[in-house]
Amino acid sequence: MNIGQAARFSGVSAKMIWYYEKIGLIPHATRSDAGYRNYTTQEANSLRFIRRSRDLGFTVEQISELLLLWRDRERTSADVKKVALCHVAELEAKIAELQAMAQMLRELASNCHGNNRPDCPIIEDLAEPANTLQRAGRPTVARKTPLFGLDTPASSRVRKATASTK
Repeated sequence: MNIGQAARFSGVSAKMIWYYEKIGLIPHATRSDAGYRNYTTQEANSLRFIRRSRDLGFTVEQISELLLLWRDRERTSADVKKVALCHVAELEAKIAELQAMAQMLRELASNCHGNNRPDCPIIEDLAEPANTLQRAGRPTVARKTPLFGLDTPASSRVRKATASTK
């Protein structure tokens, strides 16, 4: 089957199939005389396996390990279970982190008057150093430095307002 047929069969887009080939998750497809990719039913089933694994949130590394286990007829189910339970633990940690973030935002929002005044405990909290939050006994979440710097919609509004008042 060609890449379009393999994509429809597996539910994986052609772009993702190319990507999975590029990173070595699946072997490069054989080519027809005209240069088109050809996929066997087994390869399309591997793509379906990958799609289902991605739907369950497994990482590419975990999927690679699961694919090896799937193809190994002498595998032990204990090895498969270990990968699955490791992923469950990661998901549960992520859930706990998201719940802590939601609770913190709920508390901040409940302390915000939401009126026309500029005072806002949400903004004040976001401006605090992370270690201040830890000393206050509140959960902190690792903050990533934004890649966009001063190119956010809010910062451009501030720049325009500042430029118009000069």
